[in-house]
Amino acid sequence: MMKSMPSDGEVTFPGKGEKADCSVCGTASRDRQYHWAEERLTCEHCLLESRKQLAGLTDAHPYEEFAESLAAALDLREHETGLHSKRVASHTLVLARHYFADPAALREIYWGSLLHDVGKIGVPDAVLLKPGRLSEDEWKIMRRHPEDGSSILRKLPFFSLAAELVLCHEERYDGSGYPRGLKGDQIPFPARLFAIIDTLDAMTFDRPYRKALPFDTAKAEIVRMSGSQFDPDAVEAFLTEEGLLKEMTALDYLYET
Repeated sequence: MMKSMPSDGEVTFPGKGEKADCSVCGTASRDRQYHWAEERLTCEHCLLESRKQLAGLTDAHPYEEFAESLAAALDLREHETGLHSKRVASHTLVLARHYFADPAALREIYWGSLLHDVGKIGVPDAVLLKPGRLSEDEWKIMRRHPEDGSSILRKLPFFSLAAELVLCHEERYDGSGYPRGLKGDQIPFPARLFAIIDTLDAMTFDRPYRKALPFDTAKAEIVRMSGSQFDPDAVEAFLTEEGLLKEMTALDYLYET
């Protein structure tokens, strides 16, 4: 979709004839992604806050702003699209709310998903941002990031469940992941839910090596990998929440930056 900025500075979607600012917070910014549905424009920040509210996370927590700011800094370093870490964390909550009723547990799942790559703070730029294939030695460095990230979070109070998610977020249901090669129920269930959302995000947003793929393409791949890369129960949760997750993948910038 082509975006434009009229001469008076008001941002609009061509052909829609509507004022293009967020219907929730009123923001119109080239630095935010937006979602358009039913004649309403919602910025990425407000959309993700609504996902947290669906899971019952309505009260501010002293650690929340710190965790979100740290995640945003990590995204900036990796040149991620929009609010990548908050996006995957908020939508992991969309799945987790079907299985966890305790707000404290859901909040830790959010934190763990938000800070899943915090261990990459110790990965050199030459490895982290390398455009081509990593060497075996470089992969050894990269594969340390779940353990390094978990070690960081374990030092903080109230982050034990979050630390487990960070440690296990690269594990696969069939045991082919890392760092410990865990299989099936050995992998904490929040990490199994996160794996699907992280894959969906990776496939449906632009990457340096390819353009974003359609939601249905990503959905077909996730379903195909049910029982191998992904927990079948987690895939079922994904299919149940297809509508909300499809909205996530429809985010875009109002106009070219």
